Amino acid sequence: MSKLLIFTAPSGAGKTTIVHHLLETFPELSFSISATTRRQRPHERDGYDYHFITKEEFVKTIDSGGFVEWEEVYENLYYGTLHSEVDRLWAEGKHIIFDIEVKGATNIKKAYPEESLVVFVKPPSEEILFSRLRERNTESAESLAKRIARAAEELAYEHSFDYVLLNDDLATALAEAEQVTRDFLNL
Repeated sequence: MSKLLIFTAPSGAGKTTIVHHLLETFPELSFSISATTRRQRPHERDGYDYHFITKEEFVKTIDSGGFVEWEEVYENLYYGTLHSEVDRLWAEGKHIIFDIEVKGATNIKKAYPEESLVVFVKPPSEEILFSRLRERNTESAESLAKRIARAAEELAYEHSFDYVLLNDDLATALAEAEQVTRDFLNL
C-alpha cells in the first residue's frame, strides 16, 4: 500500500527545502501538486509547482467533491489537494510527499489516518521564522504582515502531529528527515 508523507509548517520554516531534498533522495516518492488560486510567481511552473486555477474553478471543484482537503488560507486565496492528484500518484505505485499548511495536513491525516505520517517542521524560534519571511522579499508589506500573523497561529499546531522536526541546522534536519522517511516507508 502506498503511503502519504506530509510535511507541514508555517511558511518560512524550511519544509519546502526538506521536501525537495527528500524527493531527490528517495525515488519512491512523488510530490503532490496542490491547486491554488494565488498568482503564479515568475519562477513557478503550472502543473509542476502548483495547479494554478481561477477562484471560480476552485469553487466548482469544491462543490463537486474534487478535493481531499482545501482551505481559504488568506482572503480569496485558496489551496487544496485534489483527489485526482492522489489517485494519479497511487496508480503509479508511488508514495506521496506533501508540502502543505497545517490545516490541510490535519485534514489529509483525517482522510487517510492509516496511510499517513505528518511531520511538523519547527523553526528555531519565532524571531528567526519571521526574519526568514522578511528576507524572502516576495511579498508586499500587507501580504507579509498576513503571512507573519498566520505563521504565528500555525506554530501552535506543533504538538498536533506525528513527529516534530527541528530545523535549526539544515544538515541535521535533512538527515533526520531522511531517517523519518526510511522508517515510515520501511526502506
